[in-house]
Amino acid sequence: MTPRFEDLGLRPELLRALADVGYEQPTPIQQQSIPHLLLGKDVLGCAQTGTGKTAAFALPIIQRLVENPRPTKGIRVLVLAPTRELASQIGESFRDYGRHTRIKTVVIFGGVGQQPQVDAIRRGPEVLVAAPGRLLDLMGQGYIKLDQVEVLVLDEADRMLDMGFIQPVRQIIKALPRNRQNLLFSATMPAEIQQLANSILHEPVKVAVTPVASTVDLIHQQVYFVDKKLKPSLLQHLLTDQQVKRVLVFTRTKHGANKVVQGLAKARIQAEAI
Repeated sequence: MTPRFEDLGLRPELLRALADVGYEQPTPIQQQSIPHLLLGKDVLGCAQTGTGKTAAFALPIIQRLVENPRPTKGIRVLVLAPTRELASQIGESFRDYGRHTRIKTVVIFGGVGQQPQVDAIRRGPEVLVAAPGRLLDLMGQGYIKLDQVEVLVLDEADRMLDMGFIQPVRQIIKALPRNRQNLLFSATMPAEIQQLANSILHEPVKVAVTPVASTVDLIHQQVYFVDKKLKPSLLQHLLTDQQVKRVLVFTRTKHGANKVVQGLAKARIQAEAI
């Protein structure tokens, strides 16, 4: 029998929102996670992007907030994400799934002016989606208090580790009430992430899924070991292959992207930076 969202115990408002965005069947991680999260259990999820994990935690969190309203304003849910792009996506998902409720979501991250974010926080959102750096900054200035948080979500925890955010995350966790529901999602489980999970999760339910199609299944991969100074000429050589029609080149920084485009232009290879 094909699983349905109706079978997971979700409220009518959430089912309407899912229909609005065209979702008909839950993904494996949603099937595994939602019933446990609705019961208030901690969850440790090993899941990559593309598995539907945002809906897996957003839907039961919204339901919890709707069914247990509070008379006073305050941040009840904190979602930590490593990048502004992911934080924005999560915030949009909360708004999509909560469109038929009165739940308010605010997203904060660095790299932009803080005043609009401060003004939004003052309006009293229940859900705060944040990048760790900006959150610590606003906490230090006294704009954000986390003493009413009931649910903590750490998304893409392994990327937080790679980006040096684990210590800031630990600092943020110290400001939270001890009695709360905890969710940690990570594509991989290196030792430091496992240690973090052990320190914050209480008897967690473990779920592990893989994307519908992995890049390893879909593409042929090769690795070239080359000195840094030879990378530009190697890239130009690879692009001379007549079978190569369209190419994505990833760089670590914006400056690096511009530098690659300039180098390709000198070799009369058309390119643009995003």
